Amino acid sequence: MRLKSNTRAALGCLVLLSGPMLAAAAPEKGTPPDPDKIVAGMCAYLTSLDRFSFRAEVTDDEVYIGGKKLQFGFTTETFVERPDKLRVDAAGDLFDKQFLFDGKTLTLVDVGEKVYASVPAPGDIEGALAKADGELRFRVPLGDLASARLCEHLAKGQGHALFVGPSKVGGVATEHLAFDRADIQFQLWVATGDRPLPMKILINQKNLPAAPQWTAVLSDWKTAAKLKPDTFSYKPGPGVKQIKFAPPPPPAAAKAPDSGPAMTPAPTGEKP
Repeated sequence: MRLKSNTRAALGCLVLLSGPMLAAAAPEKGTPPDPDKIVAGMCAYLTSLDRFSFRAEVTDDEVYIGGKKLQFGFTTETFVERPDKLRVDAAGDLFDKQFLFDGKTLTLVDVGEKVYASVPAPGDIEGALAKADGELRFRVPLGDLASARLCEHLAKGQGHALFVGPSKVGGVATEHLAFDRADIQFQLWVATGDRPLPMKILINQKNLPAAPQWTAVLSDWKTAAKLKPDTFSYKPGPGVKQIKFAPPPPPAAAKAPDSGPAMTPAPTGEKP
């Protein structure tokens, strides 16, 4: 989903990560790979796919009184069919929600509360994510991975780029990258080979009290997913009520300061 919390950085984002590499990370021999090129390859591959799906296991730090942190978790399932269909199901410790966009209508479902809200939203995936974030005030976890402007979103405010080294995520060989900007530190693990998919994302909100982290481990990628026609439409079941989205906040409070890439979860407890 681009659903917003105190760890708001995206389901969703390259000329992106230009900037000096940190010399301390360079290996003793040879020239390290260019993080910019690795991420550009990832973006090019993702945006070339007509349809795909994946799962993610997410952990999210919440800070409470005295700078103490609690970690909560949730799982997402994302389904993408370009150019105008997106679905993200997110369920875990604090919420159980669904985001659906079928090219004509944007719907947010609170499964636990048995309510949903829908608004017209003709256009593409990028437009639907922008409407959700800017007008309806929720962000779709990992939604930008479905955006045709993925690289542009990732590039925003980026500074130092670092090739950390080879790594493995869930047994998959990856290249571990790190990036720095004024407000966050962002790490990315990209699969090696001819399918350079993102396998892990970590966002450290370094300027917030207690520096909370948001981490997603991605798996079960299907890059030629066969999706049913009704995957992206919503039909309420028995006892499910339709409500309206909350009205927009006053202009002064309408937009919270951007604190990282658009790859983060929705505000926990927020209803459609």
